[in-house]
Amino acid sequence: MKPQKRIGILTSGGDCPGLNFVIRAVVRHATLTYDWEVVGIPYATQGLLEGKTMLLNCHGLDLHGIDPLLSLGGTILGSINKGDTLAQASQILASYEKLGLDALIAVGGDGSLMILHELALQGNWNLVAIPKTIDNDVAQTVWSVGFDSAVNTVVDALNRLIYTAASHDRVMIVEVMGRTAGHLALHSGIAGGADCIILPEIPYSIQGICNHLAELRNRWGHRFAIVVVAEGAKVAIDTKDCENVCQPNQKPTCGMGQYIADQIIRCTNNQIDVRTSVLGHIQRGGLPSALDRLLATTFGKVAVDMVAQEKYNCIVTWQNGQVVPMPIEEVLQHSPSGVDPNGYLVQTARSLGVYLGDSQ
Repeated sequence: MKPQKRIGILTSGGDCPGLNFVIRAVVRHATLTYDWEVVGIPYATQGLLEGKTMLLNCHGLDLHGIDPLLSLGGTILGSINKGDTLAQASQILASYEKLGLDALIAVGGDGSLMILHELALQGNWNLVAIPKTIDNDVAQTVWSVGFDSAVNTVVDALNRLIYTAASHDRVMIVEVMGRTAGHLALHSGIAGGADCIILPEIPYSIQGICNHLAELRNRWGHRFAIVVVAEGAKVAIDTKDCENVCQPNQKPTCGMGQYIADQIIRCTNNQIDVRTSVLGHIQRGGLPSALDRLLATTFGKVAVDMVAQEKYNCIVTWQNGQVVPMPIEEVLQHSPSGVDPNGYLVQTARSLGVYLGDSQ
C-alpha cells in the first residue's frame, strides 16, 4: 500500500485564468496516481487563519463525467491579496498545525509567495509553490500561469479598438496592467500591432511619441494610431509643469494612460483627437488560453511529484521548454523581473517601426 498523504492547496494574490487547471491537475494526479487526500484551503491565508478546508476529489470535480473546471475562469478556492498576514503569523501557524497537512501547494505571485515562504520557514511547513500572475514578473521562469491568457485578452481589445480608431482618425491610448513590469504591454502591443509601446523599463518622451505619430501620418498616411501604455510606466523624461504629477517620477493621479493622452494633446496643441481606454480587471477574467491550460496542468502535476519526492521549499519554473524546480528563496531574491530593454522582443518591436522610447 502507498503511504497516505494529506496535502493542501490554495490560490493567493490576484486571480487570473488557469488557476482551476492547476487545482484540477493537483487533485487528479494526487488522487489517481498516489491515492492521497487533497483539501482546498479557501481564500488563502484567511482560510489558513480560520482553519477552513474543502475536500477535493475527482468525483467531486466531475458532473456526469464532465469536469466543470474545464469551463471555469477564476479560482473555485477564492483568493485574497490584502491585509497584514505576517502580523497574524502565530495564529495562522497554530491553525495550520490543526489541519494535519503533510505538505502545502501554494499558487501565487511573488508577493503572496514571499509571505507564504516566510510562514513556511516559521512553521516548518513542507511548501511547494507554483507561479501565477498576469504580470509575468516572477523571476527565473519564462512563463507564469495566467500571463498568456491576459495577453490574448488585451490583443482582442486592440483588435476591436483599431477599427474605431481608424473610423474617426483617432489616437487610442490603451492602458494595460502589469504592475511595475512591462511584459504584458510589450507582448500584447507587438501581437496587437501597436504603433507605440510605453514600458516602465524604457525612458520615453512625449515629444518622441508625437514625432512618431507625425511620421506615421506624413510618411505612411496613417491618420490613426494605437499606443499601449503599461500602468507602471514612469513619467516622460520631457514632462514639464504637469498638474497630475505631485513629485518627479511619481505615478500621475489620473493614471498613466490618461496622463500620456493629456500630454499628447498639450504637445500637439489639441490637433490630434485622442481617446483613452483602461482595460482594468477585464484582463484577469475569462477562460484560460490553451497555453495557460497546458502550463497550469504541467505545473500542477510536477508540484505533486515534488511532494512525493519531498522536494520542499521549491517553486516550479518554466525554462528551456521544461519544468525546473528551484529554491523559492533564490527566485524571490530576484523578483520582480522586468522587461530587458535590450531583449529580443524590444529589438523586434523597434525593427517593425514601433516607438518604445528615446533610449536606443
